[in-house]
Amino acid sequence: MAETANQNGTVLDGIREELPGVWRALPDKGLFFGLLGAWMLLFHFVGNSTFGYIDTPSLFGWLNMAYNAPGSEDGHGNLIPLLVLGLMWWKRERWLNLPKAVWWPGLLGLAAAVVLHILGYVVQQPKVSVVAFFGGVYALTATVWGWRFAREIIFPFVLFVFSVPLTGHTDALTVPLRHVSTDITVGLVRHGLGIPVLREGVQLMDPRGTYQNEVAAACSGINSLITLLLLTSVYGCITFTRNWKRLLIFSLALPLALVGNVIRLTSIIVAAEAFGRGAGDFVHEWFGFVTFGLAMAALLAVGHWLREPAEPSVPNGLSPRTA
Repeated sequence: MAETANQNGTVLDGIREELPGVWRALPDKGLFFGLLGAWMLLFHFVGNSTFGYIDTPSLFGWLNMAYNAPGSEDGHGNLIPLLVLGLMWWKRERWLNLPKAVWWPGLLGLAAAVVLHILGYVVQQPKVSVVAFFGGVYALTATVWGWRFAREIIFPFVLFVFSVPLTGHTDALTVPLRHVSTDITVGLVRHGLGIPVLREGVQLMDPRGTYQNEVAAACSGINSLITLLLLTSVYGCITFTRNWKRLLIFSLALPLALVGNVIRLTSIIVAAEAFGRGAGDFVHEWFGFVTFGLAMAALLAVGHWLREPAEPSVPNGLSPRTA
């Protein structure tokens, strides 16, 4: 415990030492944070029109309710801003060395964000306004510091997608995932393992009536998919500099979630067939950790295959070409 505390203290001390230098190296700070403050005030005072759900005009108040309401599946939204800032800090040397200048076309993106927010406000869809808010912040970044800077931070910024609450709106994902997982599992169990499992919709049952399992929304793999989308985004952003590699890593989330869910469903049926319903229920409750671990192992294996050569280490004060 003491060693962990010392390590955390060392990290925080390092941030405190470097932060003043990073702050001084950032141009046009007053312009950016002044515009950002005005943008945030707009969404605080005229951000939410759904007063039937929460009595506040603030979009941030609505987000707080959405993230922290009992039974919410969007609690991870509280951590996304910190995660984005952490990733930007991780790559600080790279983006600090980029040329920065005011880029007026960025105002077109800001205007589009304003129109999107007006649309979301009028039709009482705060989720649309959430997208407009973060899109506007990105447009302000591009306007003040230029398109090169905006291009460099696009991958960390994409993580703000996970700030949009999805509770109650995931059927478009869960229904196809349930059916595809059921289709693959039935085919694998029947033809690969010879277990005569019966299927009715998304219900899987034993002909003898020993067990019956429904691939419900919570069992569709949606939770694993959201978690893997977030993890692949972070892993790709930290590990790779080429955008195609980042996109490839990100694209692994869906097949990994689907394969993991099929393995879990198959394991439930095999356990129930071999040892009874109690064994199937045990696997249903706990085997998700195993399949998620397998997904992470596969992700790291692909990342190792795609690994990029380390940048050459050179003495302080010399460029790689000089060295």
